[in-house]
Amino acid sequence: MKKIRGNPGTETSACARKAVRGLRPSRSSSTGYTLIELIIATGLFSLIMLLASGAYLMMIGLQRQAQGIATGIDNLSFAIETMTRDIRTGTAYTCPGGTSNCTIDGSGIGFSFTDSDGSPVTYALSSNSITQNGNALTDPSVDITALTFYVSGTSKSDNAQPHVTITISGKVLYGQGKSETFHIETGATMRGSDL
Repeated sequence: MKKIRGNPGTETSACARKAVRGLRPSRSSSTGYTLIELIIATGLFSLIMLLASGAYLMMIGLQRQAQGIATGIDNLSFAIETMTRDIRTGTAYTCPGGTSNCTIDGSGIGFSFTDSDGSPVTYALSSNSITQNGNALTDPSVDITALTFYVSGTSKSDNAQPHVTITISGKVLYGQGKSETFHIETGATMRGSDL
């Protein structure tokens, strides 16, 4: 084996030198990231995060919209349930002017009857809200535009059980200036006999 003189006082073989050179990175190999690579990586990360946060914010908006609509519909359901329960147990159904169709126009005059306790009850439309004896049943987030009571079977000579059909139209307000329209029809038949 051929000996090569290296640093003063040491002698190294050619094979050992080549082995040591193989462990060191050559000048042509990369030892880090370039500025261009960092800019591209940061840009891609920012774009992905922007898309993800946009989708997240959109989902939050849709969830708030759904929650607002659900709250309004729950309030409207409570008002309808209250009306139908009272009408079922009531007697002496009357519409303004003695007609069989009570189209409530917001004047405060509405569908009247006597409840199970013998107290007079009047359902009316006031300030776009359903009222019971002047007290609001619906929340301001529910905007009632039409309220009609169709009354049948109130005459003793017709041999029919009194029945009231209620139609309600309006919109549920949610968010800033956003609304969802609705049209509801339900009915209630007097539990007791008027014959």
